[in-house]
Amino acid sequence: MIQANHAGDTPRIDASAYIHPTSVVIGNVQIGARVFVGPNAVIRADEPCERGKVEAIVVETEVNIQDGVIIHALGGSPVRICRGASLAHGAVIHGPCEIGEDCFIGFKSVVFKASLARGVIVEHQALVENVTIPEGAHIPSMIAVRSQSDVLGLKPVSPEMVAFADKVRRTNLFLAEVS
Repeated sequence: MIQANHAGDTPRIDASAYIHPTSVVIGNVQIGARVFVGPNAVIRADEPCERGKVEAIVVETEVNIQDGVIIHALGGSPVRICRGASLAHGAVIHGPCEIGEDCFIGFKSVVFKASLARGVIVEHQALVENVTIPEGAHIPSMIAVRSQSDVLGLKPVSPEMVAFADKVRRTNLFLAEVS
């Protein structure tokens, strides 16, 4: 379902993007070229700030948004999902937030009030909240990263993790093209 929000903002979706019929895209949402949005994903830019403005959720090119992903924002806060990012099954991205280029967010992980630089890999069921994550950092499964001191303990991603994230992204780009 693709629909306007209460302010009349209508999603803008590139013709080459694939939006599954069971997904929901509402309001001030911009979806770029060759994006895959899987079944039951929800992308909602419908909450205004005190001044009534609804900030955009921007999904750049070649992004993979898998089944059941939720992207939403607090009133008036932006969300940007940069080129080549991959959001796995059931992940929640809640703004204000930026997911950098080529990032991977694992199954059921939550990213809230955070900024992730290029190439960050968040494994499964992790919580990333109110922090800035540097380029190429690895966030293991089942941990919470909620302070900059937590960030200091992160290790870099391995070549195997980068290869896995890239394989997932390429597979879903293929699905976007053939669907």
